[in-house]
Amino acid sequence: MLFPTLAFAVFFLFVYLVSWSLDRENGRRKLFLLLASWFFYAQWDWRFVGLLIASAVLNWGVAALIVRSDRAGRRKLWVGLGVAANLTILGFFKYYGFFVEQAIDLLAQFGWERDLPLLQVVLPVGISFFTFQGVSYVVDVYRGKTAPAESLLDVMLLMSFFPHLVAGPIVRASDLLPQFARVPRLTREMATHGLLLIVWGLFKKTVIASELATRLVDPVFFDPSAYGTLDIMAAVYGYAVQIYCDFSAYSDMAIGIAALLGYSFPRNFDQPYRAASMQAFWRRWHISLSSWLRDYLYVPLGGGRKGLWSSCLNVMITMLLGGLWHGAAWTFVAWGALHGGAQVVERLGRALVKDRKVIPTWLGVLITFHVVCLGWVLFRAETFDLAMQMLAGLGRFEAFSLVTPFVLVLIVGGLAMHGLPPRAVEGLAERLKTAPSPTLGVLIGAAILLVEAMRPEGVAPFIYFQF
Repeated sequence: MLFPTLAFAVFFLFVYLVSWSLDRENGRRKLFLLLASWFFYAQWDWRFVGLLIASAVLNWGVAALIVRSDRAGRRKLWVGLGVAANLTILGFFKYYGFFVEQAIDLLAQFGWERDLPLLQVVLPVGISFFTFQGVSYVVDVYRGKTAPAESLLDVMLLMSFFPHLVAGPIVRASDLLPQFARVPRLTREMATHGLLLIVWGLFKKTVIASELATRLVDPVFFDPSAYGTLDIMAAVYGYAVQIYCDFSAYSDMAIGIAALLGYSFPRNFDQPYRAASMQAFWRRWHISLSSWLRDYLYVPLGGGRKGLWSSCLNVMITMLLGGLWHGAAWTFVAWGALHGGAQVVERLGRALVKDRKVIPTWLGVLITFHVVCLGWVLFRAETFDLAMQMLAGLGRFEAFSLVTPFVLVLIVGGLAMHGLPPRAVEGLAERLKTAPSPTLGVLIGAAILLVEAMRPEGVAPFIYFQF
């Protein structure tokens, strides 16, 4: 069940009406939202609802054991077992096939061919997101940064809440559990902001991302050898716009849907293509993941506490594992290595010039954007061979065959979004919150109809559903 569909609209309307009818019964409201979330997830594969339940019970139980343990060593043991259990679940479903294939190839190189058990494991939608959510809950309870949930129901809803379940943002327990503990309230500002985010997300996903995918990006990345320099260059820029509009659209809609139900999610994107360094890019792109990697991987590795070279090694390990998190393929590892290597170069450069500014901001933005675009080639290409074909194709100077004025408008418009005032949607919501309800309803309805008129037929799954 995808957000930009009639089926989801009917589902959400039902959830909205019933949940607010239970606004004085917070326990029943949370139970209803949990059941609705399981129904939502079951539309992909009902069998994995059991995995959601088991994962929530696991993390609730481990957190309870941590709190009840009075010895530091035992607490450390429990948190270690909890994290290991979460990562084992993720590893089996997401990486089993990949690692078995690599083991078979490695043994074959030494002449030790073996028939290892290669199972066809179905990847549950959103497993990376709810697993990382469980890890953060257990670790934060261990660190004392989050009080344990009042009930198993709260932990289940934390990990299963349908707005963020399948593609984030990764909402931490410290943000969401306190909201579950009190009866939610829907203010006019929250409602206006939520509605605007939903419309804005619909436009980015169904008009910009979908059109660029079908008209330009998918054909060129499928067979780069059939296209020349200008088409390939346009496809690379087009994919940069497509993945931003696709993923930020899901986050916007998730935040907006949660707001209409009375809950606040953290911002997940902050105009990433205006970043003047790779470090700044990761402070703006998929913020909930980058902050997760920082707090639960980079900092425990030692962060920058042991000097420059240790910091460089730790950021490289973090980005390599961040690349592997995105998918069981060497192209994702290479993508992580590129981002890690670029940040290492930046850190060494800053140390060399003692943090003096040596290039203007506009040049930093231009360089950073093109390093990111190079990474998107690895990220999007199905194989290294196709990625190399994309890069080699930049030398074939041939005329456009796919790029139309409309496609160029979408690319330029998608990049121009990063030049808008920061928090533009929030600012518009602030101005509209005092408008009469009929006026606001007409404006939102007209915007939805306009998006519906512009969008192509059908809705492709969000890119990050596969992660």
